[in-house]
Amino acid sequence: LECGLLRGSFVPAKPIRDLRDLTRYRKVLIRERGHHVNRVEKTLELANIKLSSVVTDIMGKTGRAILDALIDGVDDPEELAELAQGLLKKKKPQLREAVVGRMTPHYAFLLKQQLAIIDDLQKHIAEFDSRIEESIRPFAEAYRCAQTIPGVAERAAQAIIAEIGADMNRFPSAEHLASWARLCPGNHESAVKRLQTTTGKANTWLRATLQECAWAAARKRNSYYNAMYYRLKSRRGPKKAIVAVQHAMLKALWHMLRSLQGHKDLGRDYFDRRNEQ
Repeated sequence: LECGLLRGSFVPAKPIRDLRDLTRYRKVLIRERGHHVNRVEKTLELANIKLSSVVTDIMGKTGRAILDALIDGVDDPEELAELAQGLLKKKKPQLREAVVGRMTPHYAFLLKQQLAIIDDLQKHIAEFDSRIEESIRPFAEAYRCAQTIPGVAERAAQAIIAEIGADMNRFPSAEHLASWARLCPGNHESAVKRLQTTTGKANTWLRATLQECAWAAARKRNSYYNAMYYRLKSRRGPKKAIVAVQHAMLKALWHMLRSLQGHKDLGRDYFDRRNEQ
């Protein structure tokens, strides 16, 4: 019964509820900005301009400078390639080829409006960042601890604290927290057959953030989570392996927030050492 109740929703304190509203709305704005960036790429494709094939981030300094020049009517490939900054200066020949297209007044108008919307969204995101920084100050210790986990950056730590809270006393154990988040490993067997199982529906905001963090942690070399991911991936596949990494990270977070201590990586050789023992 206790586990069943914990799988439902709980009502956290008002400061956490306020923080949750802010982090969730910021996530909506970030997603919306991503949609508009994709629309910019689509407009460039329609104009036969392959900027994204050379510039990884078209909203970076070089990409934005070229976009603004295209909107202003600049169509000389040499002049556009000269706008390259940083490491992209070495790719000027590729840039000259990529910017050759047909930027008509129609496409220039579309780009101008799309960039204006992106700039407006970025302004709102920055305002939310500032507000969230103020709102999370009462939970500074928990916030600091969360950031010590591999793959968890500032925004991810803010979102995680907003979803699970900073007080772990509401969860009797790390397993209870994993159960509430629907990240418990399942094992459904019948007549020696292993059947498919799902973790079920859960807090989508928390799961999305943990998934991003788990992928980042799994890519960190010589770490415990990297070893766990590749150990399970070979037997269970990448999807189940990354869920297992999320489960391990969430359990570690429960212990860290209870003691307000930073993360201690067990190391890539943890499983080898455990097998020897």
